[in-house]
Amino acid sequence: MTHSITSIATNPQDHKIARLTALAIGMHVLEAIFPSPLPGVKPGIANIVTLFVLMEFDFATAAWVSLLRVFASSLLLGQFLTPTFILSLSGAVASLIVLRFAQHLPRKYFSVITLSILAAFGHIAGQLLVVRIWLIPQAGVAYLIPVFALAALFFGCVNGLVVARVIQNRQHG
Repeated sequence: MTHSITSIATNPQDHKIARLTALAIGMHVLEAIFPSPLPGVKPGIANIVTLFVLMEFDFATAAWVSLLRVFASSLLLGQFLTPTFILSLSGAVASLIVLRFAQHLPRKYFSVITLSILAAFGHIAGQLLVVRIWLIPQAGVAYLIPVFALAALFFGCVNGLVVARVIQNRQHG
C-alpha cells in the first residue's frame, strides 16, 4: 500500500490572504476575551481585516475571510452551533450582503469609512433580526435599536478610519 501526498499549488497572494484570515481570527478571539460594557456591544475589530481585504482584493475574498473567521473563531472559543455562533454568523452574513451592494457606490462620495459604517449597521441588523425571531420573540427587542445603532455608528466609523489609514500608509510606504 503506497501513500501519496497531495499538494495544493499556492501563490504569494494565497499566503497573504491566509495570514489576513489568521489575523482576523486572532482579533475576533482577542475581542471575545475582554468583557463588554454593554452585553452584545463589541467594537468588531476583526471587521477591519474584512474591509481591508475587500478594498485590496475583491468581495469574494472578503466573504471567505469573514466566514472563515466566524467558523474558526467559534471552534476555538467553544461556541460552534451555539446562539453566540448563530448571532456572529447572522451579523457577518448581513454585513456581507450590505457590503456586496455598497461596494458599488461611487468612491468619490462613499469612502471605506462609509462602507464600514454601513457594514456595522448591517451586522447589528442581522443580529437583532435573529434575536427578535429566535431568541427573544418580543417586540421589546426594538428598544435596543438606538443603543446598538449608536454603537454601530461609532465603531463603524473608528474601524473605517483604521482601514483608511492602513490603505493610505500602504500607498505612501
